[in-house]
Amino acid sequence: MTPTPSSADAPSANLSQDELKALVGQAALQYVEPGRIVGVGTGSTVNKFIDALATVKARIAGAVSSSAASTERLEAAGIRVVDADEVDHLGVYIDGADEIDGRGYMVKGGGAALTREKIVAALADRFICIADASKQVTTLGAFPLPVEVIPMAARRITAQFKALGGTATLRLKADGTPLATDNGQHILDVRGLSIIEPLAFESEVNQWPGVVTVGVFAHQKAAVCLLGTAQGVQTLIF
Repeated sequence: MTPTPSSADAPSANLSQDELKALVGQAALQYVEPGRIVGVGTGSTVNKFIDALATVKARIAGAVSSSAASTERLEAAGIRVVDADEVDHLGVYIDGADEIDGRGYMVKGGGAALTREKIVAALADRFICIADASKQVTTLGAFPLPVEVIPMAARRITAQFKALGGTATLRLKADGTPLATDNGQHILDVRGLSIIEPLAFESEVNQWPGVVTVGVFAHQKAAVCLLGTAQGVQTLIF
């Protein structure tokens, strides 16, 4: 469905990217359901949401977190964190995106939490994406696509992406060693792709042996995107 803008807050032409993230983080509180557990994602924009959530923590039953980093921030804010396997379903999952297109399909995983993000997103009735306007794209793929892989399969998966026209590189830490996810696996970042059919692409790559998950969120796409723009928070509904 083509998204339609539904609202905008006060103009924010002079706000920095960081301030726009805070604006959408605050705006996401309207989707938090009183008395229920909320799904919480990972990343710099979500950190702003967690800061906002801390101001209303008495209204919620707790949070399911998608990463160790978000768990630490939630607990530091005094918000109870519940394991995902203790929850049958969630009303909403609130998370950011590295890219989001006009259909609500996203690329995620810049923070290396993509697998756990998909698990929590799959529990939720609605995915509420919070992002600044720089994340809005026509076609997914300009941002390097994160893929969580089992290390022994990385070389073969790299070759499979090469056959699709992509260049996959292993994500490294500052000391030059491979970054390990919260699941103990590695991340390949794939450049040079243009993902025209996100649903089909996600389904295909997730079937490759050794892929834990690919950072295309099409099967768990956004229902709503709160986009921080120079005109304020724009609400896109998909």
